[in-house]
Amino acid sequence: MTRWIDSGDRIEVFRNLTLALGLLLASLAAVAETYSSNPYKSLEDKIAAALGDGSGAGITVQDVRKTEAQGLLEVTLDNGLVLYATESGDHFVVGDLYAIRKDGLVNLAEQKRERERVAMIDGVDVAQMIVFTPEGEVRDYITVFTDVTCFYCQKLHREVEDLNNLGIEVRYLAYPRGGPDSDGARKLATAWCANDQQETLTQLKAGVALPVNDCGEAPVIEQYQLGAAMGVRGTPAIVTSDGQMIPGYKPASELAQILGLQ
Repeated sequence: MTRWIDSGDRIEVFRNLTLALGLLLASLAAVAETYSSNPYKSLEDKIAAALGDGSGAGITVQDVRKTEAQGLLEVTLDNGLVLYATESGDHFVVGDLYAIRKDGLVNLAEQKRERERVAMIDGVDVAQMIVFTPEGEVRDYITVFTDVTCFYCQKLHREVEDLNNLGIEVRYLAYPRGGPDSDGARKLATAWCANDQQETLTQLKAGVALPVNDCGEAPVIEQYQLGAAMGVRGTPAIVTSDGQMIPGYKPASELAQILGLQ
């Protein structure tokens, strides 16, 4: 027997259809909003899925930016790794991206790292560094991650006066090679806690045995962590004012050339 739907049933069906349609439209709007505010959502999901460990707590994408290479995007992962992917996310490469210019090759990836180094060092109050300033005009400066027990740190420090005479300010940050709990870290803390920080650091680098003085306010751990985040693996690690990283010792005259002062 055919059952006729009365008006009450029709109203109920209409209400259910309207509700379902509303939920569908809201869902579509949310998806549209997600992708309009983040046009690279699909790429991020694809990269994260490809590099993840399958547990749902793997790699995530921190940032996606266009490059000057057509069809190639710069993808920064949450672990700091930078890769370059096609816009579809089907292909990517890990390594530095170079641009061919009239005056030669330009490492675009290194330019990005230099900007990041400048930003990270600018986040440190100069008052938290041990600074050797020229008596005359300051033409430029270098920031040096240092350890008092490092031979080449000691060698570089003996040229601080030469650097100052060239108009180069030397700003020291602590980087104990043996880690935050090492003897080197305690000696660095002694320098940072001293009333005369410059003289104490100079004596320690000259091998003078001084009583350990860890006042608890020395920023050794924070600066060590900063260096590690910037990729410092040894000392001295010299960072120029424009963010170039120079691993290891360089004589004063060569540093002046790198800075364009000679």
